[in-house]
Amino acid sequence: MHVRTRFAPSPTGYLHVGGARTALFNYLFARKHDGTFVLRVEDTDQARNTDEARAAIFDGMSWLGLDWDEGEGKGGDFGPYNQSQRTAHYDKWFDVLKQKDRVYEDDGAWRFRFERKPITMTDLVCGEVTIDYTNLDNTPDMVVRRSDGSYVFHFVNVVDDLEMQITHVIRGEDHLMNTPKHLQLFEAFGVEPPQYAHIPLILNADGSKMSKRDTGAAVGDYSRQGYLPEGVVNFLALLGWNPKTDEEVFTLAELVDRFSLENVNRSPARFDLEKCAWLNQQHLLKLSPDDFAAAAKPFVEAAGLPITDRYPAAAAAVREKVRLLPEVPAALDFLLLDEIAIEDEPLAKVKNNAAAKELLAALAESFAGIQNWSADTAKQAIGETAQANGAKPGQLMFPTRVALSGKAGGPDLGDILAILGKDESVKRLRSFAEKL
Repeated sequence: MHVRTRFAPSPTGYLHVGGARTALFNYLFARKHDGTFVLRVEDTDQARNTDEARAAIFDGMSWLGLDWDEGEGKGGDFGPYNQSQRTAHYDKWFDVLKQKDRVYEDDGAWRFRFERKPITMTDLVCGEVTIDYTNLDNTPDMVVRRSDGSYVFHFVNVVDDLEMQITHVIRGEDHLMNTPKHLQLFEAFGVEPPQYAHIPLILNADGSKMSKRDTGAAVGDYSRQGYLPEGVVNFLALLGWNPKTDEEVFTLAELVDRFSLENVNRSPARFDLEKCAWLNQQHLLKLSPDDFAAAAKPFVEAAGLPITDRYPAAAAAVREKVRLLPEVPAALDFLLLDEIAIEDEPLAKVKNNAAAKELLAALAESFAGIQNWSADTAKQAIGETAQANGAKPGQLMFPTRVALSGKAGGPDLGDILAILGKDESVKRLRSFAEKL
């Protein structure tokens, strides 16, 4: 069997993380089985559809790297892929139901006549689920065509899956109770239904159901907030799926290799933005120094910092210190600016060291005398200066860091010395010593 999965968003709002997670699982399953991933658009709600929402869906999918095989911009043998253009297809299958006496008119609308029997489905995640349709009060015949001639979600969804030969429907658990209705429609049409897999809901950290208004809900925000698509994809995959090992950091290709519906959890997933930031950091560390510098550059420029010849080395020096790209400017600003600000707390700590002024002044002279400047020769000078003045190297390291960076922490001191060079390091030491 050639596997065919689909993602069918409505262009009525931005791409939500729940939708993106559904798209990802369908993508992973299709790629895992060398199948086809279809993107179709449920755009029959003309009153709420917007071009902006439509663009947000495609942009979000493309940013995440979830490339579809059929649909918008790709074509395919089972189009059109927009429901608004498929009315003739729906009319054809509605006539089939008419001919089989499975629909009847009710106040201008048309209802589908359920078979009054228990319907049992075997879900690939949730297991066996049975809905008893023998009680008309609990399960009234459903409207499939409204009085204005438009078709309802349940009907068009089934027709689209049937005509597009979808083999596996992977969707949110909130659709689980709709599936027996869909199975009755497939049975009425006389065709085999796809297999269904309903994935767990996404909850906020406090256990409430995640809504479109909650923090972290909009996929489009992640790029602006400095996340890598690789980090977000990794995070989304772990919302309801796990590899059954202690591993947590995966590329998209690794997720394809490892993914299975058997490892999708039955219980709801908890959304944890801190976990997303941590995973993002792991993917930042996977970047080459050049790629990291390129990814961070727009954020550095937006902060008003100059991109000097020190920038590539400066970016490389802070790569392990940040989780998100907007954190980069504050981490390396002192390496790019001519004039730096000294933070109050480390300044006060240095001032409490009575010997700091004399030690820093001596170190500036020692630095100035170095012929072959490098991180190693500079560090050696720190040790020798401290020893010559009756101090331990550690007592001089912190004041030197503050003098050069204005901060208590940051990149390795050797990296700072190498990037700033001899002249700038001497200048900063002398300037800072005069302020003490």
